[in-house]
Amino acid sequence: MAKERPPLEEMTLRQLRKVASEYGISRYSRMRKSQLLAEIQKIQRSKISISPSRTVEAQPEVEAAKFELGQEDRTGGTLASVDEGLADLPAGYGDSRIVLLPRDPQWAYTYWDIPNEHKEDLRRQGGQQLALRIYDVTDITLDYQSPHSIQEYPCDELAREWYLPMPVSDRDYVVDIGYRCADGRWLILARSAPVHVPPVYPSDWIEDQFITVNWEEDLRSKTFLELVPPSKKAAASADTSSVDAAGNPIYDAIFGMAQSAEAQRVAGSLYGSMQQVPVHEQAISSYVFPSGVGMWAVPTMSGLTMSGVGMSGVGFSASMPPIRPRQFWLVADAELIVYGATEPDANVTIGGRPIKLNPDGTFRFQMSFQDGLIDYPIMAVAADGEQTRSIHMKFTRETPSRNTNTKEEAVPEWLA
Repeated sequence: MAKERPPLEEMTLRQLRKVASEYGISRYSRMRKSQLLAEIQKIQRSKISISPSRTVEAQPEVEAAKFELGQEDRTGGTLASVDEGLADLPAGYGDSRIVLLPRDPQWAYTYWDIPNEHKEDLRRQGGQQLALRIYDVTDITLDYQSPHSIQEYPCDELAREWYLPMPVSDRDYVVDIGYRCADGRWLILARSAPVHVPPVYPSDWIEDQFITVNWEEDLRSKTFLELVPPSKKAAASADTSSVDAAGNPIYDAIFGMAQSAEAQRVAGSLYGSMQQVPVHEQAISSYVFPSGVGMWAVPTMSGLTMSGVGMSGVGFSASMPPIRPRQFWLVADAELIVYGATEPDANVTIGGRPIKLNPDGTFRFQMSFQDGLIDYPIMAVAADGEQTRSIHMKFTRETPSRNTNTKEEAVPEWLA
């Protein structure tokens, strides 16, 4: 029994193109879905309301009306003749190519064009499952260095695009499309250029750089300004402490407020200083100088404070190193991947949980690997239930210490 054709409004773009081909609509491959739907409905209405003889007479008018855009060609020609004689766009261009585009901090969009001949060549070499692999290549070159992490996602042979979840934001990624073999080999069809996924938090780029370029100047092979990420700029400035002390107006303002507060503190007793200094100056002074010049700087019998500052009320010495805030963070974890292959019609369980097999009988199970014991008995049962194969694996993870935090949880730490 022939399958009933769905309504036009529910058809996909490919199905609408097939119907347009049956109706003899020219250049249907260049039309959008809404345009195809309108043209098909127009022809269907003309077949119902007009007699066959009238339909033949009106066909040139219908063909001309399809390209009527409501505009006048000031050159004297018709817009319908602009692309007259041009061939339809090809389905592919014969080059294996894949492109990765960040959509937001959590997701990226990738599309590719792979000739069938290239796919067949890799399948003859043992390729079984078409998949996408995304590599974290932040600050490395993948040609001769190992990536920070690898994520693999099986995809359909007929697909031309895919959405990929990003493991961590604010990193550089490269995506591969290729075939995974039963023996573990990875056969690459195409590799994208590295792209940067934006951070999930507000950008720390706060400096605007403007340059003036002459209109007639040749800009080819010329560099006018090197943009340095704030994180790398902060690391470089950490080695030049004099710049922090004298070149940052924010630090100068903090030091000026702290000097006046500490001069009053050290001049008298702890109680007297707390009465004389306003509350906001106490908070700034104690926060900026947690190493001694603050609430704990009381006179001693030797005439020196606990921080080494004398009774004269001077809160700084020429040799005191500058104080600077710095954020630091680390994210690290582990995943467990179990993979294998059996007969495509077999039933496979991992730890009692059924696993869906790929059409070629391969399977891949990926999960978070936390501390403790993971007991994984793997069993394959033939479709008729007469034969079984099994393997029992145990995995143990121990994390003796952990001092990690995400970039969002990082707070400024004042270091002397």
